[in-house]
Amino acid sequence: MSRARVIVMNSALGPLDYRVPHGMSVEPGSIVVAPLGPRQLVGVVWEADRLPAEEVGDNRLRNLIGVADAPPIPAALRRLIEWTADYYLAPLASVLRMALASTSALEGGRTIVEYRATGQVPPRMTPQREQALERIGDRQGLIRELAAIADVSDGVIRGLVKAGAIEGVTVELDSPYPVPDPGFAPPDLSAGQADVASILRQAVGAGAFQPFLLDGVTGSGKTEVYFEAVAAAIASGRQSLVLLPEIALTEPFLKRFHARFGVEPVAWHSGLRQSQRRRAWRAIASGEALVTVGARSALFLPYPDLGLIVVDEAHETSFKQEEGVHYHARDVAVMRGHFERCPVVLASATPAIETRQQVALGRYAELKLPGRYGAAELPAIEAIDLIEQPPMRGRWLAPKLVTAIDATLARGEQVLLFLNRRGYAPLTLCRTCGHRFQCPNCTAWMVEHRLIDRLACHHCGHIIPTPRACPECDSEDSLIACGPGVERIADEVAALYPDARTAIVTSDTIWSPAKAAEFVNRMEAGEIDIVVGTQLVTKGYHFPNLTLVGVVDADLGLEGGDLRAAERSFQQIMQVAGRAGRGEKPGQVLIQTHSPKAAVMQALVSGDAESFYEAETQARREAGAPPFGRFAAIIVSSEDKEAALDIARAIGRTAPRVEAMQVFGPAPAPLAMLRGRHRFRLLVHARRALDVQDVIRDWLGGVAWPAKVRVVVDVDPYNFL
Repeated sequence: MSRARVIVMNSALGPLDYRVPHGMSVEPGSIVVAPLGPRQLVGVVWEADRLPAEEVGDNRLRNLIGVADAPPIPAALRRLIEWTADYYLAPLASVLRMALASTSALEGGRTIVEYRATGQVPPRMTPQREQALERIGDRQGLIRELAAIADVSDGVIRGLVKAGAIEGVTVELDSPYPVPDPGFAPPDLSAGQADVASILRQAVGAGAFQPFLLDGVTGSGKTEVYFEAVAAAIASGRQSLVLLPEIALTEPFLKRFHARFGVEPVAWHSGLRQSQRRRAWRAIASGEALVTVGARSALFLPYPDLGLIVVDEAHETSFKQEEGVHYHARDVAVMRGHFERCPVVLASATPAIETRQQVALGRYAELKLPGRYGAAELPAIEAIDLIEQPPMRGRWLAPKLVTAIDATLARGEQVLLFLNRRGYAPLTLCRTCGHRFQCPNCTAWMVEHRLIDRLACHHCGHIIPTPRACPECDSEDSLIACGPGVERIADEVAALYPDARTAIVTSDTIWSPAKAAEFVNRMEAGEIDIVVGTQLVTKGYHFPNLTLVGVVDADLGLEGGDLRAAERSFQQIMQVAGRAGRGEKPGQVLIQTHSPKAAVMQALVSGDAESFYEAETQARREAGAPPFGRFAAIIVSSEDKEAALDIARAIGRTAPRVEAMQVFGPAPAPLAMLRGRHRFRLLVHARRALDVQDVIRDWLGGVAWPAKVRVVVDVDPYNFL
């Protein structure tokens, strides 16, 4: 190639042409360094016939500077990047950046100096130094990584290095990963599991695209079954990718994988140090890493020989990316399987209606595991009517639930109380003047976190110390907490059961795989009697001695008018109910609700999921809602409210008149201000057959807006705030 078309890592630019200097060899997918003005940017060489660009004469081209010491981006991944950018209306460079997620992996050098605590106490201890050493613990990383972990400046860490409290360690960057052994510890599968595993092994051996829905009740052994497909891929020398919805699930999964294959897989998530990300990226790109487990971002890594993709807990809404490129990892995983020509397994106990519809249309094959493994049985589920059986005044646990907790603890078994609300209380107000504490950056209440004595915004992260007096009327001791969060439930548990060992499990307390592993170890060792947790504990965990689950507020997820609210509540409560009775001991689930006759509550108690899904599906069909119609949100935001409103109105005025499409808005978003930016939304509703992306692309292409205004398109939105 004498000239190359390059996508550089700048979302504002399209493809650019460069001259390939004499002696340099590049091909489509080559990762290169290209000049742009006085700067040097990383880019990827692309097929010129797939990307139109301004024709530039050879005499005007600038030379490429160099080629990275890394394998080219594979053709199948380049096709996926193109599809994702087109479908989700995102710049190609923004999607490509996810594939080049470790810039250090493109650099030479095989060692790096990281830092860790020595255990020595420095002669001069300041509050910041004390905080740094406490938060760093036994973690290791670059100075800037440790500073971020400790929430201090780089200078504090450097000072601790000089004082001898932190030391440098030379790390080998590219040491090879151990190879998983497919025959290390094969499981004893039931007849039903063995049949499903055989189908998946055959699909891996066939080496063709085939999406599967692995629909199994909680505790049915879905993981052990798809591990057999992973074993088949390992045996054939091909790579596997397992996507998990939460970073906290990674550590328990790694333990199960190690028990089956003798070694841990390659992990990919936001908690990795830079050196770990580099090592993982290079091992994946070279094909050395045979099994990768990770969060949704692992989907865009450059696997050269992908033989299997598994999306575990495929119904989870956290697979939808809400920042940057608004893709849904479940759907993009299916498309990657299409381009890679490999099977894709969507595993779930509560499949999304969109996935069930694909099965109904014959596009996905359904594999069912209807019963729990071994002697374990599904728990008995019962609703507690909070109108007829309310909790005592000032409390949140109904008498019937308290009685069940008494009996469970008396048997030496464990209890899980579920409330999907972090902190102590969602709202703090002054009883004297009625002042409510609201985030200055968002239209959201500040949530009280009593454990850290702070008020926090869960949208932008703004934190203030809990005041002793009302800032409006100066009244002291007049602030009252309204409503319960998990911390408040934990306080009630402590008052009722002072001798019980209680753990609060939320993203505030389980912020890393190591913390998740610590929680799992304590549960398995019987060091915890009662868990009070959010959705973090609803999936993936297996505790045989946990026999009682109490859902504190089952109505919480039904608020807000989300089209998926009932489905999401059903999935969440079924998942948390599935934590009970996973061993030989029977389980019990008690659901506190003010609406026991609501369809979702009736379905949970009766176990008649099919009738619930049929009714929900029919309601979606009649409304033309997904999967029978299409939505796209257009969000206009700016620090200048009038500027945002002007552009939102301009977009609304120029909306195209298309027979199969309606446009609603603009209107202030439910979160009218987020992180200091005023927000307005338009909602596009279209028939399934309409290519809504082309319509929106042409529509917005005719509207100009200033740099201070941001316009974001969210295709297939899950968040309507």
